[in-house]
Amino acid sequence: MLAFVNTPSAPLPVELREVADPQPAADEALVEVHAFALNRGELFLLAMRPEGWRPGQDIAGVVVQAAADGSGPKAGTRVVALVDGGGWAQRVAAPTARMAALPDNVSFASAATLPVSGLTALRTVRLGGALLGRRVLITGAAGGVGSFAVQLAALAGAEVTGVVGRPV
Repeated sequence: MLAFVNTPSAPLPVELREVADPQPAADEALVEVHAFALNRGELFLLAMRPEGWRPGQDIAGVVVQAAADGSGPKAGTRVVALVDGGGWAQRVAAPTARMAALPDNVSFASAATLPVSGLTALRTVRLGGALLGRRVLITGAAGGVGSFAVQLAALAGAEVTGVVGRPV
């Protein structure tokens, strides 16, 4: 299968290479990746990780092999998942504990943006406490985490002001 592999000493930080198919653990499903996200943190890691490191945490796709332990969705299910790495590939072994079925009306591209950015925003908004009727300032509101934080805070009843470095 094809996957992006870290190449810090080459002119480009990643290279598309042929790699071995992932071998899922008992509690992992094999997912055919249809979309993945580029997270700022991962992009910075490309310069620091060793040759051969495989980036990719946020993926969306279709389960091609269900987990051997019976957990998680069955083969053919559309899913979104948070993986430890290797998601910038055709297939990835994804832990069923960090996987959710994806409704048909949500695109793979939209779903792939959710795990890292969405969960980071959710944790931040929850740490802010009760937001109903409060004024909230969200910096970086045009970024991945910020755009989710704006939506979550507004849904929680906050009066949201977003700050951006430059409009998108």
